[in-house]
Amino acid sequence: MTLLSLTEVSKSYGGVQALNGVSLDIGSAEVVALVGDNGAGKSTLIKVISGVHERDGGSITLDGQPVTIRSPKDAQRLGIATVFQDLALCDNLSVVANLYLGSELCSGPSLDELEMEYRTVELVRSLGMKVPDVRALVGALSGGQRQSVAIARALLGKPRVVILDEPTAALGVEQTELVLDLVMRLREQGLGVLLISHNMSDVLRVADCICVLRLGQNAGTFVAADTSRETLVATITGANLPTARGAK
Repeated sequence: MTLLSLTEVSKSYGGVQALNGVSLDIGSAEVVALVGDNGAGKSTLIKVISGVHERDGGSITLDGQPVTIRSPKDAQRLGIATVFQDLALCDNLSVVANLYLGSELCSGPSLDELEMEYRTVELVRSLGMKVPDVRALVGALSGGQRQSVAIARALLGKPRVVILDEPTAALGVEQTELVLDLVMRLREQGLGVLLISHNMSDVLRVADCICVLRLGQNAGTFVAADTSRETLVATITGANLPTARGAK
């Protein structure tokens, strides 16, 4: 079932057309990968969905109903959470403090430290996160663990769609495995996931379908299980292929 749908979305910055009639569907319990070369429009599309920028044209529907996203608060209210590449974590705070930063739980006039810790432990367990201690400082964690904390923080608002911007960038093999396992757990929990990545191996491993952008336009949508790295790279670069295998 389609959860979030974008139809003919466009966005320009002055004379630069960043998105030109882009369409994209994300279903419940589905991982959709968004790929494309630098300048293809991926970042602009993320910002439109997350409310950082408002679209110029086209439509967005949630559960088949038209929605307007003019700000990040609108996106959050609709159940759309975004984890940007910079993560925006505070290294000098604990895992618990990072998760609840700005939305702390209180018991009377004081912070409810025990409840926040309890909920953090439960969330960490449900996601299978390999965090040594929820009271550990985030600055002491590995890259993969930090990415997991950022994703967990996004889940506190109980979103229905989670956007992950290059979650495995600059991670080693072991840390990448941690993050990809977490992506698959999000799908198992029924969330719609939009994964932006340059790593074709990661994309083919966890995605259900793959949307390719080129020069701000749809270049192709592929069923991940029926396509190949070579097909994706050729579509991204604009190379001509006799047949785009697995294309929808």
